[in-house]
Amino acid sequence: MIASLVLALLAVAAGGIAAVAGFGIGSLLTPALALLAGARIAVAAVSIPHLVGSTLRLWILRRHVDRRVLLGFGLASAAGGLAGAILQGFLPTRGLALLFGAVVALAGISELTGWVARREWGRPAAWAAGVLSGLLGGLVGNQGGIRAAALLGFDVPKESFVATATAVALFVDGARVPVYLATQASQLATLWPVLAVLTAGVVVGTLGGTTVLGGLPERTFRRAVGVLLVALGVFMALAGG
Repeated sequence: MIASLVLALLAVAAGGIAAVAGFGIGSLLTPALALLAGARIAVAAVSIPHLVGSTLRLWILRRHVDRRVLLGFGLASAAGGLAGAILQGFLPTRGLALLFGAVVALAGISELTGWVARREWGRPAAWAAGVLSGLLGGLVGNQGGIRAAALLGFDVPKESFVATATAVALFVDGARVPVYLATQASQLATLWPVLAVLTAGVVVGTLGGTTVLGGLPERTFRRAVGVLLVALGVFMALAGG
């Protein structure tokens, strides 16, 4: 009972953070669920509330999607997500979490110091970052940090940032969730009460968080994303180590 309550509160927080920053559901919920069910099944299980929350968030912000960024970045992310989901059963993920945690933390520091704003991200960089974020999502369930770090390099307003990040997340979910269902369906079925709690919490958090997004000044938004990236990167690096 206590575990369900904690997971529900975490899910609400995760949905709210993702609605404001464009990432956070997998980052918060995967480690928490891994304590109860194991890391591998946690990655697959959290993809369900992640898919539902991302779909709702995209519907709310659908008019703000930057199609120019989405086309190349999203397709590259989907390819990476599919590859990561397939490789998940064969590769150790702790070392990857350590590596990508360091990359995410450095990206957050770059944003806070203003380095990101002075860079121009071309198409090759976007494709590379897209593949990387999708691969990480498929392997360890934490795609959002790399994706957000890359999207900070594109000059888009905060609503477009979150909407486009969400659309890309759905590309990745569309590629990886069928793989999880095909390979881990029986394990996921035993977790349906937990999945119901997580999904409901994410929906509540998403609805609340999207009302906050509109009131954030652009500079405050970007700094908040930078701080979250540093925190997420440090957490992933420590967990991976």
